[in-house]
Amino acid sequence: MSLSVSPDLLDRAEAGDVPDDAFVACVRESLPYAWTTVADVTRRLRAAGAPMADDAVPPPSEAERGQLLRALASDAIRGALERHHGVRLAFQNCHRVAAFTPDAAGDAARARFTTPRAQLLNQSPELRDC
Repeated sequence: MSLSVSPDLLDRAEAGDVPDDAFVACVRESLPYAWTTVADVTRRLRAAGAPMADDAVPPPSEAERGQLLRALASDAIRGALERHHGVRLAFQNCHRVAAFTPDAAGDAARARFTTPRAQLLNQSPELRDC
């Protein structure tokens, strides 16, 4: 499972819409490595004042890599992370997470990061099995 959902949160979901803050709390508790990675790259983005910051450090284990995959492959989770942190996220090679400012400069930087060329240039023998 991607998320550890409390019985109370499940009851709320069965009754109707769930507020973003409740969903974000579930994500933060269920996927702590993914949460920390996104929070750290967001902090670096703001500190640098640049349109982009990324984290290319491989996770310490497959469990943490799985958290990143679950968080960034899910439209709902990724969207909640983006809204909470006020960024746009991109993902490459099973672990490279990037955060972008939501303005036009961030969109241009994001476009460069997500091109097929960027994906190909970011390959290495170590990453082929991820």
